[in-house]
Amino acid sequence: MDALWLSIVQWLHTIGLHVDAGTARDVAGGVARATQQLDMPGLLALAAALGWASGVRLYAVVFMVGAMGWAGWMALPPGLAVLQSPMVLAVSGCMLMVEFFADKVPWFDSLWDAVHAFIRVPAGALLAAGVFGADSATMGVVGGLLGGSLAATSLATKMTARAAANTSPEPFSNWGLSFLEDGLVVGMVWLATQYPVAFGITLAVVLLVSVLLLVVLFKFLRAVLRRLSSLFSGPAKAV
Repeated sequence: MDALWLSIVQWLHTIGLHVDAGTARDVAGGVARATQQLDMPGLLALAAALGWASGVRLYAVVFMVGAMGWAGWMALPPGLAVLQSPMVLAVSGCMLMVEFFADKVPWFDSLWDAVHAFIRVPAGALLAAGVFGADSATMGVVGGLLGGSLAATSLATKMTARAAANTSPEPFSNWGLSFLEDGLVVGMVWLATQYPVAFGITLAVVLLVSVLLLVVLFKFLRAVLRRLSSLFSGPAKAV
């Protein structure tokens, strides 16, 4: 390692930058920390986080990860580099704000989730696949399957919990769940990018809670699906 730092110092001298070995050591350490975010545990954690969080707050995930890459806070895999495009950031940022308020309106939130079920699950699969897709087609498929499954699970849990909350006449339980989801998405994506192992443990706990909620509150999910089905089908025609 000392030889590496000496080589860095000598190269910097050749381009007119005079620094000591201690400064070069700090620079090398910073580069090492940045590249560590792209090792296999980090990539798996990022793929799982993108898939799971997409089922809850798709636009927030796209904007947050893209902003982190654009600001240089993390090195995005090549397959996700498009997220830091100014155009993608602008659109995802606008949709983030729309979804933030739409998600706070009782019953409209369930309608919003139902419509976005056809967007969030495929998007979660695509984002997770993008973590690996540029380097390995096999891992891209694995990531896509993982991301799609996690997005579907989190979306089903979210819709079930919201259906139960919407049976209450007061909006505060709905607002509380919505803000909890906001915090969970931010926390899970941050944890995946900083502490992949801790994220894996947390995700396992979250999935266990999701399964329990789906079992206990499934009747509420069926009720909201029936209501949405009748809404989209319209009044029955007389024979």
